[in-house]
Amino acid sequence: MRVRWSRKLGLLAKTCLLLSLLWVAYLILEMSTSSYQDSHGEGAGRNLLERQFSSKTQGKEQLSQPVYQKPPPDSNAPGEWGKAARLQLDPEQKKQEEESIERYAINIHLSDKISLHRHIVDRRMYECRSKVFDYRKLPTTSVIISFYNEAWSTLLRTIHSVLETTPAVLLKEIILVDDFSDRAYLRSQLEEYISNLDRVRLIRTNKREGLVRGRLIGATYSTGDVLTFLDCHCECVPGWIEPLLERIGENKTAIVCPVIDTIDWNTFEFYMQTGEPMIGGFDWRLTFQWHSVPEQERRRRKSKIDPIRSPTMAGGLFAVSKEYFQYLGTYDMGMDVWGGENLELSFRVWQCGGSLEIHPCSHVGHVFPKKAPYARPNFLQNTVRAAEVWMDDYKQHFYNRNPPASKEKYGDISERKLIRERLKCQSFEWYLKNVYPDLHVPEDRHGWHGAVRSAGIHSECLDYNAPDHNPTGAHLSLFGCHGQGGNQYFEYTSKKEIRFNSVTEICAEVPDRQKYIAMRYCPRDGTAVPESIVWEFRNDGTIYHPHSNTCITSHHTSEGRTGIEMRLCNPGDRNQIWKFE
Repeated sequence: MRVRWSRKLGLLAKTCLLLSLLWVAYLILEMSTSSYQDSHGEGAGRNLLERQFSSKTQGKEQLSQPVYQKPPPDSNAPGEWGKAARLQLDPEQKKQEEESIERYAINIHLSDKISLHRHIVDRRMYECRSKVFDYRKLPTTSVIISFYNEAWSTLLRTIHSVLETTPAVLLKEIILVDDFSDRAYLRSQLEEYISNLDRVRLIRTNKREGLVRGRLIGATYSTGDVLTFLDCHCECVPGWIEPLLERIGENKTAIVCPVIDTIDWNTFEFYMQTGEPMIGGFDWRLTFQWHSVPEQERRRRKSKIDPIRSPTMAGGLFAVSKEYFQYLGTYDMGMDVWGGENLELSFRVWQCGGSLEIHPCSHVGHVFPKKAPYARPNFLQNTVRAAEVWMDDYKQHFYNRNPPASKEKYGDISERKLIRERLKCQSFEWYLKNVYPDLHVPEDRHGWHGAVRSAGIHSECLDYNAPDHNPTGAHLSLFGCHGQGGNQYFEYTSKKEIRFNSVTEICAEVPDRQKYIAMRYCPRDGTAVPESIVWEFRNDGTIYHPHSNTCITSHHTSEGRTGIEMRLCNPGDRNQIWKFE
């Protein structure tokens, strides 16, 4: 009996020792986990436990609560509810306002008078406002905002807008990336301000990196499942993030953009798109363009709140799975500052098996500055990199319209080509046929595209300079030949059209009983060509318009300026002789 009890006591002692060791190991592990969470914010493990716990004790109403609640609205405050704000200014104040516009290309004098927490009227479609989300299943997000010398009030309004419209259970953090700003208020003053805000982190670069690399730096510090990139002068509409995260939860290979609403740079009026949003495209100068949703895409969608496929994106505002973004090759690190990266990423995601979409239920306002607030010296280089990697032989259409681009040094692209090979990406021809079939592909027949020079006034070429937002709002004119393409690049097609395909496809026409040359939208491919846009380039060098029985003629106006008009044809008149070059 004594031997048995001795054995039992020995076994009990060993068991107690083993349990003690396991308890010590658990305490060490718990301490190390707490240390990681303390130094990195809310860790992934802890946050998952919190979300699981919340799912048992909180309803959907509670789960949708943002990190911070907006203060009550003040309808008398300037800019409240997204209304235009206008101030009565004395001469000194007017001077300050003009100086702020000159410095930031935005009316910051007015912005400083508008609440950082202003309310925006939610005018989204009823189906969007009434949609219910399962917050327990939505992925989390890190919102990344890169900035350089941004104005104080627009930057802080962006931060507060995210904190006050994004459910706390979904927002891991806001990561601010200061891209080597030199404004004093963006140093200690900014650090002190955000130290009082939850879930906001500030990272500073030690040299100017540009938007592309700045965003990538922010992404390396992110802990969310989804990366959401915003510009530094935005305001989010309540309910903006849930549709983006839900879609990415359904399809990890989708890059999803919100509808970008316009905030007026001068009055801060918030213009919300209430109907069908526009989608992204491009012209053959590789300039981003907005256009309406094509009919085949309308038919494909089962509901008006389904995501809309878009050939390209504007680039400033989008959400993407962090895992998929890394798989896809993130951004092209050879691109500087900003510009061109949006088309490069658009081509890449489509050609490499993903999709690019705009979600009609997600709305974010963006202040479009009066002009670019700082120079983009490498914009053309960035665009050439995109063309060289993704456009195959179609890149020649881009070079034809941008002669300086063919001489641009664009750096080493071997790594980007390896990514295309590794991901087994499709050709650009596939992209045009399957993603952007509505884009007219130029013929660019040899000898029938380029600048059109006058033989009579040899220094002058045909030129078209349309006003902003109105592609057909001007007449064809003469201007000094500059050899840079752009406004002086025309194409004579096999259908006898004179096409100008910068911004959009427009064709030269002579309206009935008029002497000037107007521009109109070209007919869609496969449809009949109206008589008013049919031209004949004759062997004698004249450009004949059969419908009006006249020829294009260069001349000097009574004020001494050069111009063109339609006159009866006279082959002996050198002012009616033209040549492509």
